[in-house]
Amino acid sequence: MKPLSIILFALLAAQTPAWAHGDVADQVKVLQQQQPSNAPGKTAVMLTVSYAPGEASPAHQHPGAVMAYVLEGAVVSKLNDEPEKTYKAGEYWYEAPGTVHGVSRNASKTQPAKLLVWSLVDEGRPVTEPLGQ
Repeated sequence: MKPLSIILFALLAAQTPAWAHGDVADQVKVLQQQQPSNAPGKTAVMLTVSYAPGEASPAHQHPGAVMAYVLEGAVVSKLNDEPEKTYKAGEYWYEAPGTVHGVSRNASKTQPAKLLVWSLVDEGRPVTEPLGQ
């Protein structure tokens, strides 16, 4: 089993946002990305992140705002200094720009989990950056 780490850095070309959540092409699927006319200099990205049973992402942060919605399964998330929280299908959370996402993993060792993610980032910035960059 491979940890989720840097899929969209490879999927998205330079100058477009990336989502550093995985290293297998089918784990992250970009649904759309647009430059909204009412947010000059920003790119809106919508994508899904699929976690295999027991799979996790390395700690990371987001330079832009992120909204996540659990489509299926359950995901454990830890933002900044808050305690870990398990979100089940139909639940959601918001991450302000610069939020440290210390834990992001499938809560189940036997069932998959899937997130719908929307982010608004500065043009040319990745959606996610590994910690320490």
